[in-house]
Amino acid sequence: MTKIVLFGPGPLFKGGIANYNTSLAKAFDKENGTEVHIVSWTQQYPAIIPRDFIDRKSKVDQLEGTSIKVHYVTNYNRISTWYETIKLIKEIDPKMVVFQWSIAIQGIPLGKIVRKLKKTTGIEIIFDLHFVIQKEGSKLDNSFTKYGIGKADKYIVHSLQTADELKTLFPNQAFNIESKNQHSTGSSKEIIKLYHPVYDMFKPDANFDVFSQKEALNLNKYVFLFFGFIRKYKGLHHVIPAFAKLAETRDDVSLLIVGESFWQTLDNTKFSTQLKKMLFSAAKSIFLKKTDNEQDYNPLSLVEKMNIKDKVTVINDFVPNEDVHNYFQVADAILLFYETATPSGVESISYNFKIPILATKVGHFPETIKDGFNGYLAEADNIDDMTAAMLKQIEHPINKSNIEETTKEMSWMNYAKAIWGAKN
Repeated sequence: MTKIVLFGPGPLFKGGIANYNTSLAKAFDKENGTEVHIVSWTQQYPAIIPRDFIDRKSKVDQLEGTSIKVHYVTNYNRISTWYETIKLIKEIDPKMVVFQWSIAIQGIPLGKIVRKLKKTTGIEIIFDLHFVIQKEGSKLDNSFTKYGIGKADKYIVHSLQTADELKTLFPNQAFNIESKNQHSTGSSKEIIKLYHPVYDMFKPDANFDVFSQKEALNLNKYVFLFFGFIRKYKGLHHVIPAFAKLAETRDDVSLLIVGESFWQTLDNTKFSTQLKKMLFSAAKSIFLKKTDNEQDYNPLSLVEKMNIKDKVTVINDFVPNEDVHNYFQVADAILLFYETATPSGVESISYNFKIPILATKVGHFPETIKDGFNGYLAEADNIDDMTAAMLKQIEHPINKSNIEETTKEMSWMNYAKAIWGAKN
């Protein structure tokens, strides 16, 4: 029996990394002769961060029917739990630990955990990198990242951009980039170039009544969807003006905005929330090179300012996993007019529903979205070009079979098998 540990947020947490870690664990669980453990945070970030990260709405047990064991143990704010994590992993005695890496500040506890495991065990350490150079960007972020991931045996990347960033961060380290099950045996560290798998936890409902749902949501014939946490880098402040220009010339279009405002999950009337916000803002101003305060980001106000309320439907809340299909199945295209991008969970979800993607030419998007084949690309910070991309989708709709062709090998099982090959 081969034991595998997936370190990252367990299914009790909100968001893409928790969904990702859970989906990968389920794929490994299907491999013959494996025993899979999720070792999870109990608190992922410093206590001053003013946000609720727990999924309090989803009802479906994502691990039902599996043999996966989940351990909620690691608290960012309690160093004693870092050592409890090390002890637990050593007791499990896995062949490998796959760490989910998604934010620089976690480099402090993860760097400590990895270094101790490397000194006292022969466990293979793999980092699944969702980014290397952080969106907010600072020298401190880079220091945390170097400390957090520097001692890994192997790295997984989802885009060539991430591989290039890894080389930039560690200029004195030699790397080999391999794909799928072809792996190097040299002395350099291995980068396994894969992809963001297509989520199988979000499935279309064969009996879904699109007409009734459109009527209930007050949607017109052509529906453009913005989905996911509302954060500045995701460019909703570009999406709304671009759609407004489209709506000037068409009465048959709707914009459906579905997602939770990232920094608006706590009760602002509570003193504890106000204190957290004050301390967090102070910390950001000291440590981050960008001084704008995303806690004040409110792109939804543009809907009323641009006089398009009759063509925009807003669900400003966290969506339970079991309800995600309600919004993707009424959409004609997903809008990813991001300012910066690493491989996106929303992109992966859209593939599962065979929805064309309209995205900006940033990050990895030009690698995964072929203009005119499985979506359309627009110039970043160019509202007119974003509007043009939406108009192209109406006048020359993407063939959904193209999307299926793009993603036919991007399964979680293929992804797990590629990592499994790296182990041998």
